[in-house]
This record gives sequence, C-alpha cells and structure tokens, in this order.
Amino acid sequence: MSKEFVYFSGDYDLPDNFIDLDNGTIPAAFLIDSNSLYGDGTFEGIRIYNGRIFKLHEHLDRLWNSASSLQIKMPCTKKEMAATLCELGHRNEIRGTGYIRLVVTRGRRLDLGINTRKVNRATVFIIARELQLYPKEFYEKGLSVITARVRRTPKNCVDPNVKTCNYINNIMAVIEANAAEVPEVIMLTTEGVVCECSADNIFIVKDGLVITPPEENILVGVTRNTILSLCKRLKIPATEENFGPEAVHNADEVFLTGSGAEVAPIVEVDKRRIADGRPGPVTRRLMAAFRTEVENPAKSVAISVAISDRGE
Repeated sequence: MSKEFVYFSGDYDLPDNFIDLDNGTIPAAFLIDSNSLYGDGTFEGIRIYNGRIFKLHEHLDRLWNSASSLQIKMPCTKKEMAATLCELGHRNEIRGTGYIRLVVTRGRRLDLGINTRKVNRATVFIIARELQLYPKEFYEKGLSVITARVRRTPKNCVDPNVKTCNYINNIMAVIEANAAEVPEVIMLTTEGVVCECSADNIFIVKDGLVITPPEENILVGVTRNTILSLCKRLKIPATEENFGPEAVHNADEVFLTGSGAEVAPIVEVDKRRIADGRPGPVTRRLMAAFRTEVENPAKSVAISVAISDRGE
C-alpha cells in the first residue's frame, strides 16, 4: 500500500472525504468537535478477513443503537455506511486481515459547552488498516492478566451497552495492566461481580460448562454472541450468569473475546495459574470453530460487493 487513507465527514468544508493520512489535512475546526472536547460519540471496531468484513450488519446495528441512546442523529443510512467502509478498505488495499475503527460523534460544536443542541450534524471518521492485536504466541500459550482495582462504571450511571468514545474508565484499568506488565485486566462491578475486561468479554469454563456474565453489566460483544452461538451449534453447555473473582481463579479454563482480540486463552490471573497453565480443550475447540466461522463467506460482506451497491 503506497498511501493510507482515512475517511472524514461532517460539518466541515472538504474537497474529498477520503484523506491521505500522511499528506492530507484534517480541518482545525475538528478541535472543537464534541468528541475532541468531551468524548461525546460512539464507535465500532470491525474485523476484515480475506478482504471481507465480518459480521458487518451486527456491528452497524449496534452502532445505530448506541447513537440512538446518545440521541445522535446518524448522517447516513446503514447501506451508505457499509459502502463507505468497503471503499476505504478497498483504497487501503486490505485483502487479508484488517481492522476498521468507525467513529460517529455528535458533531462540530457551536460553542465550548456541553449542550447537546449546540451542534449541527454528526461527524464520521473511519480508519481501516491491517491489524494483529496479540502476537501468535499469546494464542498458543495464553495470556496472563490481573484483576483491576478500579471498578467498572455502574450501569445506573452509563449504560454499558452504549459503546461510547469516553473510555477513561477502561483506560484507568489499562494503566494498572501496564504497571503489572500484562496485556489485559478483568474488571469488576462496584458490587464485586466480574463483568468484563478492559476491551473484551470474559468467559470461564468449569466442569465442561461455559459461563459468561449476563448482559446487564457488560457491553454485549459481537464476538461474545458468536461464541455463544457456536457453543449451541457444537452442543457445548453454556450459560450467562454472574460470578466473582474466586470463580475465575478456580476455573478449569478462562478466555476472552473481542473483535480485535478474537478468542484468546487466559492461563494466569493475579499470578495464579489457571488449571495446568495451558489453553484448555474447550477454549481450543472454540478458537478453531471461530476461525472456521470468520472464513465462512455467509457471515461477512465482500468489499467489492458493497462498493458496487453505492448509490442504489
């Protein structure tokens, strides 16, 4: 790829919405965008496999739901957004594995306050590039994580199912991970119940039963839902229920899921080895099934197909 493009649109005067990342110009007025000032927006992280966007419709549905909860008026249709995502992937020549970061903000502010009426129209910016979140050895040998001291923002303060751009709560947890020199953390609710990782969902396996926290305290991940569907298809017993840190420490297996991380085994929590300290059989089976799932054309949208649909 000779150039990397990003997409940028909103209440700005631009000759072209596709901008060369190295040599193009983002308007200075973006400094007073509601997201730049207050983290006021929503986003999605979406994977590309073999030049096809995985679970595109599920991601767009969640984006639209988050925007609705935040009372952000989407500036386009889902079909138009899909075409834009695919055109950006095409321009950036992503033919193998890639990652899309799609952000929608409330828009350019008319002042420096927080009144949600003091904006014109939503801003959209998109990044699409090749990505491998964790090195291959992490999937083969597993991750070491810690339980964060900082607690997850309570659901009666911010609905966890609204994927907001304000990630300071998650970032504070990642600061703890960095201090402990581990790649991820497990976060608890204010009541001490396990909810999720800083950017991923969490699963444990005990006596053959796959368990993941229920939807009430988490951001319901597209990959999480895929794993639950795979459990049903493979006849692996699975349930959604609350559990505490001790259940994690005493689990037979632990793994996390996310669009970026995919399915990654956890073999050590708080310096305590999980079972024999190796990825377990249920985790490995689900990792293999997920790999088959992402390669299934029926579960994705080809970049070339979506581009051809533009304007219909």
